[in-house]
Amino acid sequence: MSASPPTSEYRRREQSITLSPLGEQLEQSHDEQQTSQELLTLNFGPHHPATHGVLRLLVTLRGEIVHDIKPIVGYVHTGIEKTAEDKSYWKVIPVIERMDYLAYHFNSLAYIGAVETLAEVVVPTRAEYLRVIHMELNRIMSHLVWLGTSALDLGAISMFWYCFREREQINDLFEMSTGQRMHTRYFQIGGVAEDVPVGWTEKLRGFVKRMPSSLDQYGDLLNSNEIVLQRLRGTCALDAETLLSLGVTGPLLRAAGNPWDLRKAAPYSCYGDFDFKIPVGTVGDNYDRFAVRMAEMYESVKIIDQALEGLPEGPYITTDRKVALPPRHELATSMEALIHHFKLVTEGLRVPPGEAYYPIEGPRGELGCFVRSDGSSKPARVHMRDPSFVNLQAFSRMAEGSYIADMIATLAMLDPILGGIDR
Repeated sequence: MSASPPTSEYRRREQSITLSPLGEQLEQSHDEQQTSQELLTLNFGPHHPATHGVLRLLVTLRGEIVHDIKPIVGYVHTGIEKTAEDKSYWKVIPVIERMDYLAYHFNSLAYIGAVETLAEVVVPTRAEYLRVIHMELNRIMSHLVWLGTSALDLGAISMFWYCFREREQINDLFEMSTGQRMHTRYFQIGGVAEDVPVGWTEKLRGFVKRMPSSLDQYGDLLNSNEIVLQRLRGTCALDAETLLSLGVTGPLLRAAGNPWDLRKAAPYSCYGDFDFKIPVGTVGDNYDRFAVRMAEMYESVKIIDQALEGLPEGPYITTDRKVALPPRHELATSMEALIHHFKLVTEGLRVPPGEAYYPIEGPRGELGCFVRSDGSSKPARVHMRDPSFVNLQAFSRMAEGSYIADMIATLAMLDPILGGIDR
């Protein structure tokens, strides 16, 4: 039995061995296989509880670090835009409201504003003030849903109940003024469906008085929670230049220090009448996204308070009977009113040929509606620029290189609404 070679001799022989071309290929393939084995691809969704809707994420991980994210959308596609092209102008309103189901008043105004631009409709000042009041209430309600559900993702379950407590108060106000708690169809071409009832403004004043103290409580709870702060501060930051290159707007862009807000940059409706600030961040991380939305709710309360104080008297909808339904009491005494009512309900109004795009500042960023008219009673084309769809492009850039837990928190701070994405 021969003895094994000395260690030095064995190493000398090992070093003198050269690989053939086939051997080099096998070694390279082995190295690539080892590298690929370090990556793990996970499927989040389309029913994962932290996706805030029916969203699917194809996530590639290296250990606990996010390597790549591919959002996959389309699971709740409803064909709303195409449906709108098969309905008369005023019948599109309840359909378009159901896209971003947390911002239904904003959906309505974006569409109605485009139609009013084409038809050159003059909206009464009282109607504009009522629209702003309802939109800012809707903004607060949307942010409350975001705050409550995002806190759930971070483990703060009690915040969810506190936020929905105030949300129900807003829904009570909507029910009192419109008859519905959600998808109210309150905004109409030329104004609003009806004036606010007796006692509504007093109830709204009570809410405006209480809401700042509730926001203070939210801030005290979350800003005193070390776990929440560690999950948000310094995580998944993205600079303003990159966000702009991706078309991102709204709180995500303002969190990175850019103060772009259409209510100030290109005032619409009657926003030019009010004094309010645009909250901005400095770093553009998850904490800034949280802080900007919190500050926005304070500013919305200020706008509502000013609109209440300056709410003018006058009609709540245009008096042009070719655009708006006549008052119900006129139908029994006026043949002309009855004819206009019949034609608007059965055929709808005819809008002059042309194109219009009407952008507004929604809770998640620029929400715009493009309408093309061919002169008939139905729109030839309706297309929405939904901010959730655009903002989702930035998610991968935000989360790459971060922990998977930070990815979940970032998705919460993104605040996507899949009804608007899959429209």
